[in-house]
Amino acid sequence: MPLSAQSQADDDQYVLKASMDNARNLSNILKAIAFKDHSIFTATPNGLRVTVEDSKCLQANAFIQAEIFQEFTIKEDLVAFQINLTVLLDCLNIFGGSSVPGVLTALRMCYRGYGYPLTLFLEEGGVVTVCKINTQEPEEPIDFDFCSTNVTNKVILLSESLKEAFSELDLTSEVLQITMSPNQPHFRLSTFGNSGNAHYDYPKDSDMMEVFQCTETQTNRYKMSLLKPSTKALALSCKVSVRMDGRGFLSLQYLVRNDEGQICFVEFYCCPDEEVEEE
Repeated sequence: MPLSAQSQADDDQYVLKASMDNARNLSNILKAIAFKDHSIFTATPNGLRVTVEDSKCLQANAFIQAEIFQEFTIKEDLVAFQINLTVLLDCLNIFGGSSVPGVLTALRMCYRGYGYPLTLFLEEGGVVTVCKINTQEPEEPIDFDFCSTNVTNKVILLSESLKEAFSELDLTSEVLQITMSPNQPHFRLSTFGNSGNAHYDYPKDSDMMEVFQCTETQTNRYKMSLLKPSTKALALSCKVSVRMDGRGFLSLQYLVRNDEGQICFVEFYCCPDEEVEEE
C-alpha cells in the first residue's frame, strides 16, 4: 500500500494510527449516522466507535472493528476526541468517492493526541492528499443504560421487509408506534397520519423473521423525526435487530456488510415519546 511509507518518521508520535485500502468502507458506514455535524470518536484496541446524538433522545453508534482496517495501532487503552463529521466525510470523498471497479482510495488516519488535529492521508492513482481536521475535547455521550439483561422483547428481521414498510410509512404521522408481543400481531408498526391509521404486521413465523423472542406485550411510540435518520443505516443493512427494554427504550441494530463482505454494526437508541395505554 503506497501510504504505508507516509509519515514513517512521525509514527512514534501518534497515539492512534489506522489505515485501509478502501476508504469507502469507512465513509459508507459513517454516512449512515451523519445526521448531525458533531461526532465523538472513541478508539480502543477493539476498534473504532463513532457516536452522534440528537437532543438527548437519540443516539447513533457506528462500530468499525479493528479487523476492518489493514493497520490499527493504538498506544492507549482509550483515545477519544470530538470532530466535525460532515468535514470528515467531505475529506474521505475528496477524490469523488469513486465506485469505478478497481479504483480505490487508500486511507491512512493518524492522531497525535489531545489538542492535535486528525490527519488523513488519502491516495488514489498515485496522487496523495493530506487533510488535517481540528478536534475538540469530547463530551460525555449519553448513557442510555440499555443492557441486554433488561431487554423484554427482541426480533431480528431481514432488512428488505423493513425497507418496504419504511418506504410506505405515512410521514405525516408524528410518531411511529411499535407493538411487540408473544401473541398476535407479534410485531406491528403503526402510523397515525392525515390519511388515517395504518398498520404493518410481521407474524413470528414470517420468512422475514429470523429471531423472535418476545416475553410480554409492549406498545410504545417514538417520534418519527428521531427515527428518520436511521433509514440511512437501514438502506445499507442486510439484517436489523429490534429490541425494547422494560422502560420502552428502543434499540435498532443494523448489520452492514462492506465492499469486502466484512461486517460492521450501526446501532440507534431512541427514547419513547409517550406511554400508550393497551387497548
